[in-house]
Amino acid sequence: MSLITWKDEFSVGVAAVDLEHRELIELINGLDAGMREHASQTTVVETLGEIYARISAHFALEEKIMRKADYDGFTTHKQDHEQLLDELLDVIDSVDDAGRYDRAGLSRDLDRWFSDHFRTHDARLHRKLG
Repeated sequence: MSLITWKDEFSVGVAAVDLEHRELIELINGLDAGMREHASQTTVVETLGEIYARISAHFALEEKIMRKADYDGFTTHKQDHEQLLDELLDVIDSVDDAGRYDRAGLSRDLDRWFSDHFRTHDARLHRKLG
C-alpha cells in the first residue's frame, strides 16, 4: 500500500508541475516501502537527500511560474516551501546524527508535509492559474 496516493486535487494544471508532483510522490512512496523493509540509515539519509534536491528544484519551478503569473499568493506559498525544506533538512540531520530513524513518524511527516501542501497552497495556485 502506498503512503501517498495521487489525487486530482494535487494537480495545479501545469503539466511540468503535475509530473514532478507525481514523481515526488513515487519517491516518497519508495522511501516508505524501503523503510518498511528496514532500509539502512544510510539509504534513508541518501533518499531523503534526493527528495530534498528534487523538491528544491520543483519549488524553484513553481516559484518561477508564480512570478510569471504575478500570483497574489506568492509570498505565503514560498514561505511554506521554505518551511518544508527547513523541516526536511532537520529530519535528514536528525536521522544522520542518530544513526537510526522512526519509520512511522518519518512517513507520517512526509505524508503530512506534502499532502497538506498539495491540498492547500498548490490547490489555491491551481484555482488562480486555471
